[in-house]
Amino acid sequence: QVQLVESGGGLVQPGGSLRLSCTASVSIFRNAIMGWYRQAPGKQRELVASCTSGGRTNYLESVKDRFTISRDNAKNTVYLQMNSLKPEDTAVYYCNIGTGPPFWSWGQGTQVTVSS
Repeated sequence: QVQLVESGGGLVQPGGSLRLSCTASVSIFRNAIMGWYRQAPGKQRELVASCTSGGRTNYLESVKDRFTISRDNAKNTVYLQMNSLKPEDTAVYYCNIGTGPPFWSWGQGTQVTVSS
């Protein structure tokens, strides 16, 4: 059973930055395309960014040039650097397989709130 633990969220003003981290409990992570997802209240979960084991990335159009996904395979960790944050980025952020479904079990997520 894969366990995913997200961290790094918080309250930030518009224009601010946050760096999210997600650590997986198993080394299978190293060969997986990993993704960051988010779910805002009343909305469906959406894929924000994905990253192959070799570092190739894809982004949701609305976060391009603001968010950067990266990974450290030796640490089974994937990161999401978020800059120029907007109120519409407010959501709970999760990591998981970038090509699901199927997905690994979801972690608890990390809350990102962008507000003045």
